[in-house]
Amino acid sequence: TRVRPCHELIPASIVRKNKMAEEPDFQGGDSGASTTYPMQCSALRKNGHVVIKGHPCKIVEMSTSKTGKHGHAKVHLVAIDIFTGKKYEDICPSTHNMNVPNVNRTDYQLNDISDDGFLSLMNETGEIREDIKLPEGDLGKEIKSKFEKDGKDDQFMVTILKAMGEEHAIAIKTMPK
Repeated sequence: TRVRPCHELIPASIVRKNKMAEEPDFQGGDSGASTTYPMQCSALRKNGHVVIKGHPCKIVEMSTSKTGKHGHAKVHLVAIDIFTGKKYEDICPSTHNMNVPNVNRTDYQLNDISDDGFLSLMNETGEIREDIKLPEGDLGKEIKSKFEKDGKDDQFMVTILKAMGEEHAIAIKTMPK
């Protein structure tokens, strides 16, 4: 029997003869900056950041243990999700890489809180954004009560933390006059 080339084995209805399909698609445009970068486990430090089970976390406890004759040293990490406060743990060999999130912290001036719970925030260049939701829980209550009570007299800065495509308000402070 003769060996047939691959293109003869696939039915013509499946094979696309479209040249446009070979051209790259540039429609989903982002800056190209990665949300994480790799770092060796042994290089991670307490109070640093790490991704555990897909969550950006801050390391609160770290310990290294030596293993048997042919094993690798292992790093035990305890970390807290920077957005939810949930605790995560992980153990990995010290020579392996773990992802570290790129975390950005930005202060914005609080201008208003909409009826549907979105914050109206202004950065230092005067640009307004209204896509951050008022956080739930104690922080959300604190932001709302401070703004409603002292919003006419004082101005407030809201700290926004950004990591892995998520942004959340994490703190509020009164601006000096």
